[in-house]
Amino acid sequence: MKHPKAKLVISGLLLALVGVMLAGSMRKVNKAILILGGSPKREVYGAKYAVAHPDMPIWVSGGSPKEYSDEIFAKAGIKSDRYTLDYRAVDTVTNFTTLVDEFKARQITDVYVITDTFHMPRAQIIGSVVLGSRGIKMHPVPIPPQMAYYPEHKYREKEITSKSVRDGARSVLWLFTGVTLNDRR
Repeated sequence: MKHPKAKLVISGLLLALVGVMLAGSMRKVNKAILILGGSPKREVYGAKYAVAHPDMPIWVSGGSPKEYSDEIFAKAGIKSDRYTLDYRAVDTVTNFTTLVDEFKARQITDVYVITDTFHMPRAQIIGSVVLGSRGIKMHPVPIPPQMAYYPEHKYREKEITSKSVRDGARSVLWLFTGVTLNDRR
């Protein structure tokens, strides 16, 4: 052996790398469902999704009035202790910023976000920034087109792009300042 210390150092580094990889693959995954308000159909689909994923707690951010949401979940057979109705959000950015620290405190690692297909690109931008800032993975769950609510907007494509850019920037601003720049809040 020409360089026994070098071999020992390399062996130690490789062993440490294997340990880190094993620890990462064994991390506990705590999943949750986040339904973004804006259409009762999102809650209806979210309830169906939740029935298929019975171990995941549910949050509805900025959704329908409590009585209506309770009825949707009751019809799906979901007990009220499994879901949280949160009405602090006033827009898509605050759907995420008002809940991210609660998710982190509950050690949630993966959030399955339910919204309309047209709304998902913007939600993904915001969710990736806000949830990602706390080490939480976002998984998009778009509502199937036959269930979605699509109001007639002639400017939909422009609206989606401009709102995505604006809200992406607001998310980054929130990351550094804690401010969302929403004057309704």
